[in-house]
Amino acid sequence: MTQIGRRRRTDSVELDQREVAEIEPELRSAIGRIARVPQLLVACDYDGTLAPIVTDPTKATPLPEAVAAVRALASLPQTTVAVVSGRALRDLAALSRLPSEVHLVGSHGSEFDIGFVERLAPELVETRTRLQQAVREVVAGAAGVRLEAKPASVAVHVRAADPQVAARVIEALRTGPATWPDVTVTNGKQVMELSVLPTNKGAAVDQLRAQMSASAALVIGDDVTDERAFARLHGPDVGIKIGPGETTANYRVGEPIEAARVLALLLQTRRNWLFGERAVPIERHTMLANGRTVALLTPEAKVSWLCHPRPDSSALFADLLGGAPAGHFTVAPDRGGIPLGQRYRTSTMTVETRWSGLTVTDWLDDADDSTLVRVLTGHVGARLEFAPRPEYGQVAVRLQPLGDGLLVLGSPEPVTLYSPGVEWDIVSDGGHDSARAVVDLSAMGGQMALELRFGSDSIEHNRIPLTERQASAENAWRDWAASLRLPATARDLVLRSALTLRGLCHEPTGGILAAATTSLPEEIGGVRNWDYRYCWFRDAAMTARALVDLGSLDEAERFLRWVDGCVERTGGHPERLHPLYTVEGYELGAEAVIDTLPGWAGSRPVRVGNLANHQLQLDVFGPVADLLAAVADARGSVRPDEWRVLEAMVQAVERRWHEPDHGLWEARLPPRHHVYSKVMCWMTVDRALQVVRRHGDGDRPEWVELRDRIGHNVLEHGWNDEAGAYTVAYGDEDMDASSLWIGLSGLLPDDDPRFLATVLKIEAELRSGPVVYRYRWDDGLPGREGGFHVCTAWLIEAYLRTGRRGDAEELFAQMLDTAGPTGLLPEQYDPLAERGLGNHPQAYSHLGLIRCALLLDEAAG
Repeated sequence: MTQIGRRRRTDSVELDQREVAEIEPELRSAIGRIARVPQLLVACDYDGTLAPIVTDPTKATPLPEAVAAVRALASLPQTTVAVVSGRALRDLAALSRLPSEVHLVGSHGSEFDIGFVERLAPELVETRTRLQQAVREVVAGAAGVRLEAKPASVAVHVRAADPQVAARVIEALRTGPATWPDVTVTNGKQVMELSVLPTNKGAAVDQLRAQMSASAALVIGDDVTDERAFARLHGPDVGIKIGPGETTANYRVGEPIEAARVLALLLQTRRNWLFGERAVPIERHTMLANGRTVALLTPEAKVSWLCHPRPDSSALFADLLGGAPAGHFTVAPDRGGIPLGQRYRTSTMTVETRWSGLTVTDWLDDADDSTLVRVLTGHVGARLEFAPRPEYGQVAVRLQPLGDGLLVLGSPEPVTLYSPGVEWDIVSDGGHDSARAVVDLSAMGGQMALELRFGSDSIEHNRIPLTERQASAENAWRDWAASLRLPATARDLVLRSALTLRGLCHEPTGGILAAATTSLPEEIGGVRNWDYRYCWFRDAAMTARALVDLGSLDEAERFLRWVDGCVERTGGHPERLHPLYTVEGYELGAEAVIDTLPGWAGSRPVRVGNLANHQLQLDVFGPVADLLAAVADARGSVRPDEWRVLEAMVQAVERRWHEPDHGLWEARLPPRHHVYSKVMCWMTVDRALQVVRRHGDGDRPEWVELRDRIGHNVLEHGWNDEAGAYTVAYGDEDMDASSLWIGLSGLLPDDDPRFLATVLKIEAELRSGPVVYRYRWDDGLPGREGGFHVCTAWLIEAYLRTGRRGDAEELFAQMLDTAGPTGLLPEQYDPLAERGLGNHPQAYSHLGLIRCALLLDEAAG
């Protein structure tokens, strides 16, 4: 049995690497697994567990290390700590002096609270009185025997008695009061307890588990009475026996101080899991893309996010939201160290991460079903770790070495890692395999490649040279980038934004992602965590419009065909369109929570799906009509499927524009008459008229009448005299950045006093330094969010329209400064903490940047 010496600081709960290493590896692994369950119950015995056994029970004080660990564990969310002891509850409370957050259970589970005595039925009180009298008679004159009267029992302690006296007393009790039909006997170390209630520690743990809805329980004890609790454990539960003796517990440690170390390890692991203390800043992640799926890299070249087979499928690597246990693919120098930098190769989606002596080049090949290629170049030793975790880590996975690679067994889709020359060490942890290796690049000629192949079980060498495959993938991006009409303003960042938007396009279907991720928080530690890996009509149309403005029509044409398919599936009722669909154009499943993932920096819940799917958002038709008008003007014609889409958008508006809706921000509140939604309904018909006048068969008088009716309605009812501006909704005084579209859409001219007043009001109430907030009104959710980059872009455009070019340039420069080191932007920015928030990279943010740069270029023109 490993003996761990006492540490210098007995009140600390931090373990150093030596102390962690001294815990048996199997037990370390078990603690690592149970620390990551959604709801954890920790149940410890007192004597012999938290407190060493002493001759005088009144002096059994707990170890400072144990107290510190138990206190800290009890303060964690989703964590319940209980001390389940044979002692009477009053004695347990007096001795332990633990805080109220720690549940105390006395008398082997008979006492759960102070009011227990009053709950005993009268007949049980009478039985208890008779029992205590009979026991006193048995032990009368027995030197060294101590009685402990409890609310429902009496305990007979013989530790201090002569062995012959102890044996005589125990035998007399066993053949006497212990035989009474209404008495339950619990035998412990040199103690016998007789109770009028049929309870034990196992039943107590079960009751705690049910009350707290615990996903798993960790039980630590030293006594034979703890065996009842160990016997009830199952599934992911962990039982730890302290000291010698037969046991059904899974694991064993030698003495209470070792149990305290285990509790400290549990605390460290669970705290890191819950709060993600080393979470990489959101904006520092870099995206890989190939038109089929996306992946995110940390600045240290760890693949922390990748979904397969589509970007809205479940994740194979979800380290971003759950740390290493949720899956990752890590490459780093064996000696460690921080990289010198990370950058995209010019005009591509290939990323280079550089250390001294090592460069890792990553890209997603678009051949077949996608391949993640990782090329290591240099002369140092490199450490590799491959830990796939299908279905967000909820599916057990095995890795089978075979030839020049590894087969991933258990994944719903075939996955293979081709890794010639690598000798992998396969380790298992909680039903999951991970592969680790160290390679000497000098011995391998200065370069090696790893290929993670999706949809394939082949580990054969690709006959096309790696350099040709990389050149082919990069040239496709470079050729597209060269076709763009880029502005002089922020040219490099505009190009990176354009490449990012194209990377969010799903080429097989034409759908466009709103963002590459799910559940990155709008407030750290808050609940504003949403899944944006889907195709919103609004976001996708605005994304495609930004690319049209740069000279690329292909993405818009694909998306409009995608829209046509969605409209067709409504059976002639486009007004029934949902705000968003999967990238394949189908309705989403139910919104769900992955409660095994703690979220980025502990921001829970982690959601998949999006309830906004069922909202009514009448604004979504406007951006589609606006995109179609831009495509028609750029091409000079309208295709038949696009005419169908245009007619459908107007038809949907005609049927429903007068209704209240949920608005573009998707607040989970009752519908209102949102100003932005009404403006977008007006814009739908206005852009449709523009298309038929320029590329069709003339005017549509009925559309003119509809457009003017909607415009008159929103101009009259959207204005709020008390606010002196256009507000969020009819009759509300609250401001909303989306009300800027009263002018940005063209409904009001740039010099209209009402537009000028709205711009000033939004600036005063919603701008904070480099950001503009969406709103300040109560949206029914707790907490606050960051400033929205797209709202900042809208205010920049409003500044330009109202003659405030200097203000526009200044705010645009501030917006650019918030980008990550590789030029990517998440959804939001916290100007106080100076960090990104929300899903990443966000299409809204990058399309806003592109539009502002183009407008600033035009203004300088």
